[in-house]
Amino acid sequence: MRKIVSVLIIALLLVSCKDDKSKNKRILFDSEGRINDVSVVIDNENWKGRLGEAIRELLTVPVYGLPQDEPTFDLNQIPPQVFTDFITRRRTVLKIEMGKPGGIAIRDNVYAKPQKVILITGKTKQEIEDVLEENAAKIIETFKNIELKERQRLIRKSLFNSKEVSDKLGLKIEFPSAYRIAKEDDNFFWIRRDINTGTLNLLLFELPEDAIKKDSVVNQIVAIRDSIGKQYIEGPVEGSYMTTEMAYTPFHGETILDNKPTLETKGMWDVKNAFMAGPYINYAIEDKINKRWIIAEGFAFAPSVEKRDYMFELEAIIKSIKIDE
Repeated sequence: MRKIVSVLIIALLLVSCKDDKSKNKRILFDSEGRINDVSVVIDNENWKGRLGEAIRELLTVPVYGLPQDEPTFDLNQIPPQVFTDFITRRRTVLKIEMGKPGGIAIRDNVYAKPQKVILITGKTKQEIEDVLEENAAKIIETFKNIELKERQRLIRKSLFNSKEVSDKLGLKIEFPSAYRIAKEDDNFFWIRRDINTGTLNLLLFELPEDAIKKDSVVNQIVAIRDSIGKQYIEGPVEGSYMTTEMAYTPFHGETILDNKPTLETKGMWDVKNAFMAGPYINYAIEDKINKRWIIAEGFAFAPSVEKRDYMFELEAIIKSIKIDE
């Protein structure tokens, strides 16, 4: 009998422990918000003053490579007393707290998931401004990375069967089923989707490892894309084709894509002998194992409308690339 009582007591204790653990475990709601929207938690007075101006200068810097100025992020100011309940579920939050030692803290999934909350503290307005300025690149990169992941998550809800691309180019890429293969030739693909005012376009092809040298990179990338444009991307009238608009200086940088060194170029394209133009973003991925370059370019034709989010979609697609080893 004593043994039975002991077993029952132990069982009750285990159940009690499980219940306590489940009570302590937080249940996080799914985060919310439009792509590239940042919620700024700050009181009204500081938002209207120089502190708010410093935040706007940081987060609304124009995106390079677009024909008109468009901000990196759209901002929504929220007073601290209003930042409660469902409002805390915003995916990207910049929170300002006065009266504390100066610093920055980047936190994951504080009120919802996925979520990035960046807390900026300082005893004075000047101290907070200094923290913002010193960490500008980190703040923008943090918010941009979570937004790219969110855009890729949305893309994965309805994927195009890209087996044909995978088989020919030896890579995996995720893009929505709204896209179609518009042109294919050997190891070249032109993939596009129609939008209300034009098209979004993706080019994928490979080049031999000696096709790009590490000096005068921009000139080489421009020459490559002009050659591809003349060969494959015809314009609306006979003899017209896509080329690079050199009146707009291309941006060039280096990054990592699929753990591989990658050359990034942004600029403007136009069509020779036709009134068509728009932004492009070009990635040249150095695939040393397979002794080649993978070129992935996105360009948008969307006259008279904002293009930031269209280019962001193309960037998210390109950054989903995984090259077969």
